[in-house]
Amino acid sequence: MTIFEKLRAGARTTSADEMRALAAELAAALPADVTLALHGNLGVGKTTFVQGLARGFGITEAVTSPTFNIYTVHRARSAAETPVPGMERPRTLVHLDAYRLENTHQVEDLLLDDFLVTPWCLAVEWPEKVADWLPPETLQLVLGIEPDEAHTIRLR
Repeated sequence: MTIFEKLRAGARTTSADEMRALAAELAAALPADVTLALHGNLGVGKTTFVQGLARGFGITEAVTSPTFNIYTVHRARSAAETPVPGMERPRTLVHLDAYRLENTHQVEDLLLDDFLVTPWCLAVEWPEKVADWLPPETLQLVLGIEPDEAHTIRLR
C-alpha cells in the first residue's frame, strides 16, 4: 500500500513520533512543487506533521509553529544532507500558518512566491482562511483526534 493509499483510507497514529514518521514517508513520495493544506482544530498535530515533512526532506533545523511570524522557510543545508534518494537539490519547505490572516490579499502581500524555488513544498495550516489563494491541485489533508486520543490523518 502506498502512502497515498494509506492516507486516503485514513491513517491513525498514537504518538508524535508516529505522526512525524508518517509525514516523512509522505515527503519521500511527494512530487516537486506541491502545496499541502492541513485542516484541523488546534492541537491535532499540524505542526508535528510539518516537523515530519521537514525530516523527510532532510531539514535538520527545528520546526515550530509560525503563528506569530506567519510563515517560516526551511531548507536542508546541502544535497548531501538530504536523505531522500533521487533528490538532487534540497527541497525548500515553506510553512505557512494562516490563522492570523483575514483574507487572500494578506497572503499575497507576504510574497511567498519569492521563496517557492523548485523543488518546494508549501504546507499551510488553517488553509480555509486562504482557500481562494491555494492552487486547485493542493493536496487536502484532514487531521483529527479520536476519543481515545489517537490522532488521525486523511487525504481527501
